[in-house]
Amino acid sequence: MKTATGRLRLGVVGLGRLGKRHAENLAYRVPGAALVAACSPVEEERTWAREVLPEPRLYADYADLLADRDVDAVWLVTPSSLHAQQIIDALRAGKHVFCEKPLSLDLAECERVLAEAARHPHLQATIGFMRRFDPSYKDAFDKIEAGKIGRPFLVRSQTTDQNDTDGFFVRFAATSGGIFLDCTVHDIDVARWLLGKPRAKRVFAAGAVALHEGLREFGDVDNGVAICEFEDGKLAMFYASRTQAHGNDTHSEVIGTAGALAIGHNPRANRVEIYDATGIRNECTPTFFDRFEDAFLHEARAFVAAVQGGATSNAQAGATLADALEATRIGMALRQSLQSGEAVTL
Repeated sequence: MKTATGRLRLGVVGLGRLGKRHAENLAYRVPGAALVAACSPVEEERTWAREVLPEPRLYADYADLLADRDVDAVWLVTPSSLHAQQIIDALRAGKHVFCEKPLSLDLAECERVLAEAARHPHLQATIGFMRRFDPSYKDAFDKIEAGKIGRPFLVRSQTTDQNDTDGFFVRFAATSGGIFLDCTVHDIDVARWLLGKPRAKRVFAAGAVALHEGLREFGDVDNGVAICEFEDGKLAMFYASRTQAHGNDTHSEVIGTAGALAIGHNPRANRVEIYDATGIRNECTPTFFDRFEDAFLHEARAFVAAVQGGATSNAQAGATLADALEATRIGMALRQSLQSGEAVTL
């Protein structure tokens, strides 16, 4: 879908911490995109959009944005509990839709979205698993596809955030779905992607509250570990943390029958090395956005290209709704295992 100027007209919905980043990418850094509308129920966020973005039409209500005939596609950066219905509403309004992960925190809702998308095959619907677009992860994927490490059978992957003394994650815990659905869901998607999309058979998870005691009220932890058994003898091992001192440390390892690949083992902010009395070191990426800034940008460009007919492969198109459903299925099973203390068979 293109306008007379050849650009896809987008409306971003949700202008919080990550929504602002997406909005700026779409407005200024994505060829073929025109950010024409923005929506937030928060007046301060609409004020930000008025000052920073290139004269978008501003809406406080999502339904009003969907009624805008000059919006071809919506970009959802909203609370997880809203995702499923907002995707359905966008598809019924004839809009292409990109939505940040997760698809939903409820499997029945995931299935409902997939059923609605099947009724609109001409519309693009994508979930934001941006690591597939990170240059390093993409290079690893291409090497695996080329047989460089033989047959991959094990992934070890972690998502660990710098400790937040402000308590954001505790306040977020009531609606986050827990550490495995909020953090490890990215590692789950990466593992399935790098292993050839096998189906999970059984999972086991355990966790600890190291610093943030307020998480106990929600049955959550600030550090969790998990094992996932897939079909055909493939395995994945996951670690998630909210309490790292050094910064956001996201990395993965893929082990195959003829070699292995490590992605991001040293989370470097840049290529500067510091030599002083404490030793030799480099600074770490402080947040997930600093680590995956390029991935978010490539993801946005790929979505626009997909809508305009330029994407021809799964690697280019990113995670499907079915991929997102499987990540949710596994994440929910990990949460169940954490709470029960027993392995869960899927």
